[in-house]
Amino acid sequence: MKVIVGLGNPGEEYFYTRHNIGFQITAELARRNGVKKSSYKFDGLYGDFRLDSEKVIIFQPMKYMNRSGQPIMKLMKYFDIKNEDLLVVHDDLDLDFGKIRFKKNGGTGGHNGIKSIIQRLGTDKFNRLKVGIDRPPEKIPVPDYVLSKFNSEEKEFLDEIIARSVLAVECMVRKNIDIAMNKYNN
Repeated sequence: MKVIVGLGNPGEEYFYTRHNIGFQITAELARRNGVKKSSYKFDGLYGDFRLDSEKVIIFQPMKYMNRSGQPIMKLMKYFDIKNEDLLVVHDDLDLDFGKIRFKKNGGTGGHNGIKSIIQRLGTDKFNRLKVGIDRPPEKIPVPDYVLSKFNSEEKEFLDEIIARSVLAVECMVRKNIDIAMNKYNN
């Protein structure tokens, strides 16, 4: 069993922001794999499907980013999920817009959602798919930038980035993270 967590902030006003790219990718993963309806469980939106013979849980914590570790911990304890079977999809300021990169383990990179997960799990040993959103232009504070919507130029590429990210996640589930890293890290 694999757990794919998309990070974001709850609420319609945040859905299309840079910080919620994890929600957008996991929503498309669910749509593409026939998840008809999500349930509210473990303080988040929960759905599951089978990819080949592997059961996959898609989860979107419905707590604000800096508290997202709590719902993830509830889900992992309930299903007795091992850390290596967790993939967290999230935005990354240090990657150019549109770049995606799998990473095994590591620090927070300044991301409050990852910080919350590490605190709750008590370890940084879990997989991530980081999606580049670029650094903010000068004079725009990081919190304002990550909570802003993609501009019109970025929106032209957003569907392609989301689709590529979904393919990368499916590759990781079907094969393993090393193969997905070799194929999709750019």
